[in-house]
Amino acid sequence: MENKILLLEDDISLVDGLKYSLERNGFDVELVRTVEEALGWLPMIDKYDLLILDVTLPDGTGFEVCEKVRKQGYKIPILFLTASDEEVNVIRGLDCGGDDYVTKPFKLGELCSRIRALLRRMGISNQNNHTIIECGDISIDLLGSRVLLNGKTLDLTSAEYRLICLFVKNANRVTTRNTILNELWDNTGDFVDDNTLSVYVRRLREKIESDPSHPEHLITIRGFGYQWNEVSV
Repeated sequence: MENKILLLEDDISLVDGLKYSLERNGFDVELVRTVEEALGWLPMIDKYDLLILDVTLPDGTGFEVCEKVRKQGYKIPILFLTASDEEVNVIRGLDCGGDDYVTKPFKLGELCSRIRALLRRMGISNQNNHTIIECGDISIDLLGSRVLLNGKTLDLTSAEYRLICLFVKNANRVTTRNTILNELWDNTGDFVDDNTLSVYVRRLREKIESDPSHPEHLITIRGFGYQWNEVSV
């Protein structure tokens, strides 16, 4: 069955070729050209498997669409197309709930491999036999893609959710930075750097630690990576 993609892009020189190429690669693509038009599809967003959002649009930004989608609780993978790989844009895209980004100009093969990696990760996370993982005061509902801290649901982006799943599954063991990057981004390129990972870890600590400056759960092992410690209820 073809994966359905909602593509938000207004660049006339890019859009027709991009839609055609994605369809040739086996994707079913619906095209919208403005933020307003994209938001009009919000009530039907769960019929799509992935969103591709351009950052700069005539009536706003792709960030706005991403924020609205996440605010309504949808876990759909979101990939940004950005004309700039400036750190501020990258961090904003990841912070507002995006899963990945591709900088223009890009090769179609790279874009398709990123799309497939995102879809594969989402499929893996939805097909786990064990539906609940419990680790001290944290429990993860794999079926509902929810994380609970002392019984209260945490408001996590999909990237933060994947990250905490990885840490908890490797509780009390050191997880290297390379392992994390390989696991989360499937080795698809050098666009993910230490800064990006550090942003994820900082945001995650702000949501799970009572004192993020002195973490109890997510500990930095200097020179190696991170370790998740089980904190008793």
